[in-house]
Amino acid sequence: MKKISIFQSVVITAVMLIGSLVISSAAQAKTFLEGENAHAALGEYFKKYNAKGTIVVLDKRSKENKSYVFNQKRAKQRYSPASTYKIPHSLFALDAGLVKDEFQVFPWDGIKRGYSPHNQDQNLRSAMRNSAVWVYDIFAEQLGEKKAGNYLKKVSYGNADPTTAQGSYWIDGKLAISAHEQIEFLERLYKNELPFKVEHQLLVKDIMVVEAQKKWILRAKTGWQGKHGWWVGWVEWPTGPVFFALNIDTPERMKDVYKRQAIVRDILRSIGALPTNN
Repeated sequence: MKKISIFQSVVITAVMLIGSLVISSAAQAKTFLEGENAHAALGEYFKKYNAKGTIVVLDKRSKENKSYVFNQKRAKQRYSPASTYKIPHSLFALDAGLVKDEFQVFPWDGIKRGYSPHNQDQNLRSAMRNSAVWVYDIFAEQLGEKKAGNYLKKVSYGNADPTTAQGSYWIDGKLAISAHEQIEFLERLYKNELPFKVEHQLLVKDIMVVEAQKKWILRAKTGWQGKHGWWVGWVEWPTGPVFFALNIDTPERMKDVYKRQAIVRDILRSIGALPTNN
C-alpha cells in the first residue's frame, strides 16, 4: 500500500474541508428562504437597508418552481409602474411603428433636465438604459390615450388605465400594477408569449440587459415614482429563469433609490441566482 506523506494528507484534508463548506453553503442557500422562516429571512434584507416594501421572487431553475414573497399584502397592491413601464411601452411603440429598431435616433429637444444622460440624442437602447422619460412621452403623445388603453388591456397590464390629469400617466397618472402582476407580465415576455411579433419581444429583452457572464444574463428595469421605487426583471440560467419584482418606499428620495438593487441582489445571491461577487 502506497504511503501518504504528511503534506499530501494535509492537502487532502483541506480539499475535503473546502468541499464540505461549499456543499454546506449551497444547502444553506437552498433552504434559507424555504419553509416558515422564508418571510422572516426576506425581511432581514429590508431591515438591513431600513426599507419598507415587498418582493416577489419566482425561481424556475428546477421542475419544482419556488416562489418567495415578502409582505404578501403589499405584493398584491398596485402602484404606479414608473419607468418599469418602459418595458411594455417599448413593445407598444414598436408594434405601432413609432420606432423601427434600436438604432433610430430621437433628437434631444434641448430642454436641460436634472440627469445629464437625458440631455442628448437617444435611441431605444439608450432611452431604456438612461430611463429617458422624454422619449417615452413622445410615444405616449403619438399613441394617444385610447390606443394606449387598448394595448394595456391586450396585455392585461395592471389596471390598464392610461389616464392622467397631468404628467406621464405611468408616473403621475392612474396606471398601476402589483408586484405579482409584474412577474406575470415578465414571464410572458420571457417566453415570447405576448401578442406582439417575436422579433419585437426579442429586441426589448435585448435592451433590458443589465449585465451578463458566460452562464447567466440579468435583464431588468428600474423605476422611481418619487414616493416609491421598483426593480423588476429576471436572471437567465441554463436551467431556467429567476424572476423578481421589488418595490419599496423612498421617503429619502434619491438617497433611497440604491436600495432597490441592493436588496434584490442580496436576496438573489442568497439563493444562488447571482454570483456572490455581483
